[in-house]
Amino acid sequence: MSLKELQLPPLLHSESRGSQRHITNGISRSKFVKTNAGETSGNLSSWPAEVTNQIVQKPRGIKHHGSLTKPRFLEQLESHLKRELEALDTHGIKVQELRLQVFQEVFGYLIEEFKTYKPIFSAIKNEYDITLAHLREQIRDLLPLRAKLVLVSEHCEKRILDQRVQERDELRALKRECQRLQRVIESMRGQQTALQIQVDHLKEDLATQYQLYRDERDARKLLITRISTMTSTQDTEHDDNNEEDESEDPVVVKMALQVCREDLTKVQVDLNRLQAEYSDVVPRRDWDNLNYVHEETLIKLETLQTDFDQLKSEYDTLLEVHCQSAPAVLHSNQSVVQHGSDNKHIVTTPRPNWEQCSDILGGSERCKELFEGQSSQKRLEILLQQMNGQNEFFTGLGTSSDVPIYLQYEGKLKNLKLKKADAVRVIKDIWREKNAENEKSDDTRDLQMFLHSYLVEHYKDKAGEWAYSLMESIQNNLEDDLICLLNDILIGKVDETIYHGQIQLLSHLLKVLIQSDTTQCGLLTVLEFSDALKKAFPLKADQDIEELLAIAQTELKSNGVRIAYQTLYTEDTDGRHKEFLSLVKKQATAERLQYISELRVQLEGKGEVDAEHLRTAFKTIDPSLDPETLDWNLSVAFQTKECELQAQALNTEVVLQRLSVANVKRAGPK
Repeated sequence: MSLKELQLPPLLHSESRGSQRHITNGISRSKFVKTNAGETSGNLSSWPAEVTNQIVQKPRGIKHHGSLTKPRFLEQLESHLKRELEALDTHGIKVQELRLQVFQEVFGYLIEEFKTYKPIFSAIKNEYDITLAHLREQIRDLLPLRAKLVLVSEHCEKRILDQRVQERDELRALKRECQRLQRVIESMRGQQTALQIQVDHLKEDLATQYQLYRDERDARKLLITRISTMTSTQDTEHDDNNEEDESEDPVVVKMALQVCREDLTKVQVDLNRLQAEYSDVVPRRDWDNLNYVHEETLIKLETLQTDFDQLKSEYDTLLEVHCQSAPAVLHSNQSVVQHGSDNKHIVTTPRPNWEQCSDILGGSERCKELFEGQSSQKRLEILLQQMNGQNEFFTGLGTSSDVPIYLQYEGKLKNLKLKKADAVRVIKDIWREKNAENEKSDDTRDLQMFLHSYLVEHYKDKAGEWAYSLMESIQNNLEDDLICLLNDILIGKVDETIYHGQIQLLSHLLKVLIQSDTTQCGLLTVLEFSDALKKAFPLKADQDIEELLAIAQTELKSNGVRIAYQTLYTEDTDGRHKEFLSLVKKQATAERLQYISELRVQLEGKGEVDAEHLRTAFKTIDPSLDPETLDWNLSVAFQTKECELQAQALNTEVVLQRLSVANVKRAGPK
């Protein structure tokens, strides 16, 4: 209920005692307390006196000058309240409670002064005190909950941060796994495309053989038809002669005719069925014969190719010897002619350059060891003996730790005399199984350990013979890129990542060429081929692109209009890549060494380098390098895992040497 404000002057003690009897005589003006409905209240209170209208007489001595003046008692209360509030410490902990206590005291004084309103004021004060006490009790109960809420909130925030960190690590791991699987998929797609190219060539060969088989089948059918015709003619003549001699029963002839017609219908149905089912089938006997002839032809071709290569090598050696000795012989003949008959017995015999035979004998050191102190005739015999492969056995190098694990054998081991084609086949199979193992597991084995386990698994008791024979074939064919790369990896000259980098490079190029072939006909124009090369190798100079284009046209003998890019990925009889792919790998090697040279210039003047300095150098020469590749480069340089890189310093030359033998290359544009 809202009440209009009442200004009540202070009552004296004498007036408060007799106010109940003389209240109506000394009042000049009065104010009435009204209710919310606007009506005058009849009974405001039932004690201490029943008053119809609550009238308060103004104190004497108060003069009105247009507005009411504050009573003295009110001024005293305000003055007391002001002093008490100023005396409080505003920086205290419970300042608000002290202020409330001051106001409670002032309100108590007010209650004590106004005896008439003391009950209602006391009731109001009691209700406020009860409410405040209840609220304090609730606050006291909620304070521990507030502290607990803060602890729970901090714990939840900490768990949320830990969960985010864990999710971030898992997301990074999943991204790395996804990138690795994408690289594996791209490599497998490249291999699939290369295999599809080989299948297409085999289909063409099979179609040619099938055409020959069909021609032979038709010829045989014609021959059988002629023989059948001749036989039926003779039978007809014989039947005519028999009819003339004796006549047959017409009923028997009619029944025989009906049976013959039924047999003819059945034979015709069987013949049509056989023609429909076996029209495209080649007889097994013919297929086996032709396959046997084909294998023999391939063996003869390989033998002739090997003999031809050997003869060509000998011819080239003899030609070089002849070219070197020709000027000396000519000079000797001229000197003989000039000096006349006195010097006719002086003969200048040119000596061959035996160092040119080092490739055949397995290196210059072995050549020097075999030829040292021997005459020319004896050296020729040794050379012929090595060329003819008369060494039937190898001597094992023993089982000491300084011998590679795949050569740790003792005793006599038979020389299998592997040909180059056999060595290439075994090396390709080794790399195929090594790649499969790398895809299955992140912890890859060293190539020496894998080669040892491969030979033991495939050749069991003859693993030693295959190991030494394979190494001999590798040493005799180091001019081949594939064989030379395997040998360099085994002796630690280069890292295994070089081989995987070359495979990935060729697969990426083939993928780009296939994407550029919108017609899927296997042919690209010169302009399309050039654009595909620029797209696959965006960092190559125009001169390198033109060189690749020229080599491709020369290799395919292109007429300048179309380029059959799939043919560039075919291999020769020895399993080697042709000139175009060899040039791609050669350019990649040159670019990698140039990249290391730029890094060497960046690190020039530093005796030692740590991970942070090397990271800065890489970022300087290659700003587009992604963090994952950069961490891998640092792990190669410091021979440790990416997650274990520490602030250790190594010699700059050692770091550069490790990087130069690994597949470290410049990052392409993003």
